[in-house]
Amino acid sequence: MMYTLSQIAQTLGRPVEGDGTIRFARVAEPAAAGPGDLALAMSPAYAEALHAGQARVAVLWEGADWRAMGLEGAILVPRARLAMAGITAALDPGPRMNVGLHPTAIVEDGAQIGEGAAIGPFVVIAAGARIGARARIAGHVTVAEEAVIGDDALLMQGVRIGARVRIGDRFIAQPGVVIGGDGFSFVTPEESGVEKARRTLGDQGEITQQKWTRIHSLGSVRIGDDVEVGANSTIDRGTVADTVIGRGTKIDNLVMIGHNNRVGEDCLLCGQVGLAGGSTIGDRVVLAGKVGVSDNITIGNDVVAGGGTEIYSRVRDGEVIMGSPAVKMETNMAMYRALRRLPRALEQLSELRRAVAGMTGGKRDDD
Repeated sequence: MMYTLSQIAQTLGRPVEGDGTIRFARVAEPAAAGPGDLALAMSPAYAEALHAGQARVAVLWEGADWRAMGLEGAILVPRARLAMAGITAALDPGPRMNVGLHPTAIVEDGAQIGEGAAIGPFVVIAAGARIGARARIAGHVTVAEEAVIGDDALLMQGVRIGARVRIGDRFIAQPGVVIGGDGFSFVTPEESGVEKARRTLGDQGEITQQKWTRIHSLGSVRIGDDVEVGANSTIDRGTVADTVIGRGTKIDNLVMIGHNNRVGEDCLLCGQVGLAGGSTIGDRVVLAGKVGVSDNITIGNDVVAGGGTEIYSRVRDGEVIMGSPAVKMETNMAMYRALRRLPRALEQLSELRRAVAGMTGGKRDDD
């Protein structure tokens, strides 16, 4: 498909510099861009690479002298990553799916399919499920009984939606997502070793045999509008109340959200984040890769947790934290610097002890 520079400018809400009628088929990095490409050089650091390429048109940083770069047209943008979002959205055709029901799909009696929906091969939609208008469901997806999926949803290959799950509009699930699996909740007839260790801070007492009995999940999962879930991530349903994911939250690949969690709006949960059960996450929280959240704690609004942080206790609104256990990021960095200095400090201490021993005739202070 061909695009004009003016079309992209209109998408970005920016004026066209030069010839807006020039057409291109794809975007490219500056040095690799040919005459039929739109070069993306939205920082002065890419100026030299742009000269190495053959692009006629480019998206540049605000204030760039596009004529001096030998270009015939340009779009100048103040915020590169925001511009990238608009450009990629305009040029991404998305998966190709034909509107209607594929002959191999199974739609059980009582299921409802919205107008303009595309249901791919080997999809199974159970009784009582409702699929919104213009939803696109790729091959081998399963939607269980009484689940509800809103308008304009995109479910990629192999997604599993459990019973009674409620999902809002414009939902995106990448391949392998599982929403609404049973929560990981078990109990023993008597107080378990885990419970004893937690109560006593480590002493299990007498070790006895114990057998685990499942606590079944009667709740489900409720997801707001404009939520995205990355490949192979899982969200367990609640024990009694629903597990909740707020509007606009974005979840990366390989994220595990346990039962009874409540995640707020516009959060970012990056790869390999894990939430144990029963915690409450505020709005606009960012959890970087491999962050772990303990069970039954509260994380306030606008919290940012650095990669690998392990959160065991309540976090107040707006805190920026890092480390294991989590502390304020500035404290964590000070601790890290101190740790790096520790070997040298120990050497200095050893030298000082030898010097003191020499001054006292070889006797130590505690002799």
